[in-house]
Amino acid sequence: MTATLQLVLALALVILAAKAGGYAATRLHQPAVLGELLVGLLLGPSLVDMFHIGPFAGGHTDEIIYELAEVGVIFLMFVAGLEVDIQEMLKSGKVALFAGNLGVIVPLVFGTLVALMFGQELYPALFVGMILTATSVSISAQTLLELGVLKSKEGLALLGAAVVDDVVAILVLSVFLAITGTGDTARPVWLVVVLMVLFFVVAILFAARFFAPLTRFVDSLPISEGVLSFVIVVTLLFAWSAEVVGGVAAITGAFIAGVFFARTKFREEIENGMHTITYSFFVPIFLVSIGLRANIRDIDANGLVFLLALIVVAVLSKVLGSGVGARLGGFDNLGSFRVGLGMISRGEVGLIITTIGLNAGLVSSEEYSQVVIMVLVTTLLTPLLLRWAYSLTRRPTARAANTEIGGQ
Repeated sequence: MTATLQLVLALALVILAAKAGGYAATRLHQPAVLGELLVGLLLGPSLVDMFHIGPFAGGHTDEIIYELAEVGVIFLMFVAGLEVDIQEMLKSGKVALFAGNLGVIVPLVFGTLVALMFGQELYPALFVGMILTATSVSISAQTLLELGVLKSKEGLALLGAAVVDDVVAILVLSVFLAITGTGDTARPVWLVVVLMVLFFVVAILFAARFFAPLTRFVDSLPISEGVLSFVIVVTLLFAWSAEVVGGVAAITGAFIAGVFFARTKFREEIENGMHTITYSFFVPIFLVSIGLRANIRDIDANGLVFLLALIVVAVLSKVLGSGVGARLGGFDNLGSFRVGLGMISRGEVGLIITTIGLNAGLVSSEEYSQVVIMVLVTTLLTPLLLRWAYSLTRRPTARAANTEIGGQ
């Protein structure tokens, strides 16, 4: 079988399995994303190991699947950006600032302490803490979209906090690599800050000024699906420039593009087209690929204890850090709890940071597998916990309760 046919068959299986898993999850009254993630775990090396059996063995099919998954993340965050009202999001600026910063500081401290307790040296231990600072809201955004609450104040604050978290986490990582001299692409700290600020300023100003007129111009041209093609090109360029120029995750650039395309008169056309492309092809690949990366068999008894500690710290540190941050920003207890839960998932951002550590010699292959499992577990827990948290209703305050009683 040629490499092309191998890829075609693998894509068919992955998408079919993802949709089947999603359907099964919804029948059990769970988010579809949970079923898609579990299907990936079953197909991965933990059980079936599909890339090493039958027609999928050999070749580079797995690498292509993972690359397509990264594109899926970009498109997913673009769609999440389309759902955001920028004016409403700016109102959550204080909450996002506190939740994002404490969502980095608390996991960094807790993760480092746990790694030191298990006998790691200072630099590798610090790097474990940095891995835990990452937040991937793609899973949270998917779950919030399914629940219909992405535009709620908690949803908007969560997206804003994730942007802050991404910027601060990457800055901390860049400072660490610059100080320790690890990593082949380490930049001076001042250059990291300058490029990051420059990217955000230029990207936001360009999007606010030129997206609308450029989209109108493209729409006037005799090009089939011109607007949608233009949106895809711009989204990919924003994602590329975010990581290459700004030093932040590519999903941040895609999210910015989505936010500002939503302000054009073509929003409905863009949303319909991108939603179809994203959810029919790219997102199923992305969700299944998370499970495909995990290999539970790599974890021995000693590694299992560290893994369990890592998972506990990964969950509690985000709930505590981002939750307290949201509370300091003005949210009530339930709203703060929801924001903290939404920040738990590490996703592809955690894997990106871990890969940097692997290449720099700060993370072993066994630790990489442990982190992948941690990422998978936090990704599995996030939709479940968010769904549970949104099933809770706010109880009336004592004053409100007394008012109701007095008015009867």
